[in-house]
Amino acid sequence: MKGLMYINGAWTEAISGARKEVRNPATGEPAGSVPIGSREDLAAAIDAAHAAFKSWSKTTAMERAVPLYRAYEKLAARADDIARMMTAEQGKPLAESRGEVMLAAEYLRWYSEEAKRIYGETIPASAQGKRIMVVRQPIGVVGAITPWNFPVSMLTRKLGPALAAGCTVVLKPADYTPLSAVALFQALEEAGFPPGVVNLVTAKGRDVGAEFLENPKVKKITFTGSTEVGKQLIEGSAKHVKRVSMELGGHAPFLVFEDADLDKAAEACIASKFRNAGQTCICANRIFVQESVMDAFAEKFAAKARQLKIGNGLEPGVEVGPLIDWNALEKVEEQVRDALSKGAELASGGRRYEGEGLKGAFYEPTVLSRVDSSMVICYEETFGPVAPLISFSTEEEAVAKANDTEYGLASYVFTRNLGRAFRVSEQLEYGIVGVNDALPTVVQAPFGGWKESGTGREGGHHGLDSYLEIKYISIDLND
Repeated sequence: MKGLMYINGAWTEAISGARKEVRNPATGEPAGSVPIGSREDLAAAIDAAHAAFKSWSKTTAMERAVPLYRAYEKLAARADDIARMMTAEQGKPLAESRGEVMLAAEYLRWYSEEAKRIYGETIPASAQGKRIMVVRQPIGVVGAITPWNFPVSMLTRKLGPALAAGCTVVLKPADYTPLSAVALFQALEEAGFPPGVVNLVTAKGRDVGAEFLENPKVKKITFTGSTEVGKQLIEGSAKHVKRVSMELGGHAPFLVFEDADLDKAAEACIASKFRNAGQTCICANRIFVQESVMDAFAEKFAAKARQLKIGNGLEPGVEVGPLIDWNALEKVEEQVRDALSKGAELASGGRRYEGEGLKGAFYEPTVLSRVDSSMVICYEETFGPVAPLISFSTEEEAVAKANDTEYGLASYVFTRNLGRAFRVSEQLEYGIVGVNDALPTVVQAPFGGWKESGTGREGGHHGLDSYLEIKYISIDLND
């Protein structure tokens, strides 16, 4: 696929004419190419979005809902083709890719409806001759930066609420996965958004951050990615007091209590930990298991991990694809080496995986037992297919260990005790808690983290808030 940028309603090369190749991380084969944009390209896209905002922000909610719903239809109709493109450039199994495309489409459908529910309010006045109103208005041009691990759903989770609110958007996709973004924008073009309302620029990250931060026409930055980069954007935004929303790193605890359904917990942990080869910010990173059931759970969990099929995500039945690059694989290997050197035991996996026709960074689904807090894997996000099992004795200890991190994105609790489910979920310092549920993400609920895992929420009606300004209007009725 030869991708182009999309600026002011037109497909275009970079001003410099430079392009880069995108390769399949499983096979090393070319998947396509895209332009290498510059700050000049970004500035042109921002100018287009700024000009389009003047009219788009004045459209009615019903008018904005129409192209959003059409985009949902176009994206859903192309789900199979876009899924294959996603797997070719990102590596995840085809079934996961298709599921992501359908989730992405649902964000557009949800916000086509939510656009009609951006309500204001009236407040009782303190004097007879006054009226007090509160209205919510779009903030302006939005600069959006999205990650490679969910290269379609993260786009629509930002585009949906921004467009529903009446904002215009300049979006920069991840360097690893620009082709999925191009395919999505083809659907947006067909949906009928006016020129300049949605813009796609495939540029280098440092150029994007600098232009978004320094260009006064950009009123808000939304970013999904590492905590390190998020902090840099937050710091830079302070100079212009720009609105930011950030979904950053995670180090999710997965708590298994002795009264849990161990079969269900093991199956759920497999789904959470090894989805996308462990490259998700809400996957189970630290698995805490009560001492009395540790051996039974470890046996069930390791047996399921050994059964997972590794390979090219485009091949039938593959459940675990490659890591995104060799640096990611080396980080996983270093965490495993560190844990084993400090007394952890290998219950399954623990090696690179090599298969016929595979040239990517594959690592076996790995389970480590007898892990403790001295090991790097307990305090650094893994982003790979390694599951450390850590024992605990009491409920209080489990909560304390789970909260012992600067991250606070997602957490999981498995128990059949209703009282414990409430107690623990309320004590966990996380923006998301899945109780007997390892896959809590849905379009109608708020997604976001506490502490250094970010600020703001995406999804649900809460996802509109950071794209809207609140205006208080006080009217004196006396002539």
